[in-house]
Amino acid sequence: MLETIQRTSVISFPMLGGLTLNPPASFTVFGRPIYFYGVLIGLGFVLGILLCARRAKRFGLREDDVYDVMIWLIPCSILGARLYYVLFQLDYYLQHPDELFAIWNGGIAIYGGVIGGILAVWLVCRRKKIPVLAMMDNLSCGLLLGQIIGRWGNFMNREAFGAETDVFCRMGLTAPDGTTIYVHPTFLYESLWNLGVLLFLLWFDRKGKRRFDGHCVALYFLLYGIGRFWIEGLRTDSLYIGGTGIRVSQALSLVLVLASAALLLYMRKRPFSPDDLYVNRAAAAACPIVIEQPGAEEDKAQEKSEDTNHGGL
Repeated sequence: MLETIQRTSVISFPMLGGLTLNPPASFTVFGRPIYFYGVLIGLGFVLGILLCARRAKRFGLREDDVYDVMIWLIPCSILGARLYYVLFQLDYYLQHPDELFAIWNGGIAIYGGVIGGILAVWLVCRRKKIPVLAMMDNLSCGLLLGQIIGRWGNFMNREAFGAETDVFCRMGLTAPDGTTIYVHPTFLYESLWNLGVLLFLLWFDRKGKRRFDGHCVALYFLLYGIGRFWIEGLRTDSLYIGGTGIRVSQALSLVLVLASAALLLYMRKRPFSPDDLYVNRAAAAACPIVIEQPGAEEDKAQEKSEDTNHGGL
């Protein structure tokens, strides 16, 4: 039944008094369809970039550094998201090679986008001698904002929903033939989860709790991984590892959660030094502190006295 759901299905939310919505999946410009999915992903990119540029100084970076990274990060993220999806649907695309790059028909994966983005960040930062971990700390909040907005593209497409359920927060999908099913609105779960993680990271940084470069991005992988592991188990469109029945995103989420938790525990045991943060080192380099040697005050006083005496001759 879930496979028969179309983009023309009417959406309803019993928990909101039976609120019914029927948003269009696309609109037309000069006779060509423009899908809201792509518009929302683009909007997420733009707002994420602006957030990162505005917060760059908190990490010792310049706005130009953020824009330089984004020039490469955006295409690499899109390419990575597509390749990730294709690799785990390889049998299909080997039989339909003409659809390999037909991204407008759907078929991208956020983890692939993250992997492609990280590679781009590393390469650009290394070339421009920008601290990679400080940049990734900054980008983590922009990424979350993009994910929060982008997930609503799934809502517009009536996709990325979960299995049938009768939970209080269920979402109804009514097909053109009048048949209605109720499913987990997993796009909504993930959007709200990411909003919570974003607010936490903003608070965490504002309160000065960041102890080392990479702290925020490690928390991102930990918290996002926990939420994604749970939510992925509810979805009906997951990618699987071969014929194992193991969901790719769940396996990757588990690896990220364990690796991030181990790193955070290890760093917690280390003594904290302000020099562990690039922003502090950059500030010190920009405003060096002059340390006077012992006896400097006496030498200055003597020089001043000699200048006064000479002035009286």
